[in-house]
Amino acid sequence: MISQTAEHALRAVLYLAGHPEAGPLKVDEIARALGAPRNYLSKTMHLLARAGIVASTRGPQGGFVLRIPPDELRLARLVELFDPPRERRICLLGGRPCTDSAPCQAHFRWKAIHEAGLGPLRDTTVADLLGG
Repeated sequence: MISQTAEHALRAVLYLAGHPEAGPLKVDEIARALGAPRNYLSKTMHLLARAGIVASTRGPQGGFVLRIPPDELRLARLVELFDPPRERRICLLGGRPCTDSAPCQAHFRWKAIHEAGLGPLRDTTVADLLGG
């Protein structure tokens, strides 16, 4: 359903959200707790920082913290950062372009199915997953 990178990002954000009192957490600690490769997770965390989802501080007391409260951070925001929605350009029923303005028979139904699949990600927050 989501890429491995998006899943690692979600797991890291859930870890940060579950340890708010710990202050900035180092990538090493997060990677160890999640069983994720440290270098891979480091790159993922820096992408989250550039997107404004986490804050990063350097130094001995540095690490990562959430910038967005868990009850305001929707899963779609995380997932779409790593798995951007792709617009289908070629028709399901043949090799021609298929758009809202020039749809095939299946276009609108297929579009509705795709949108329905994204609904839970848009409706669920990090806090929801943590039972909050």
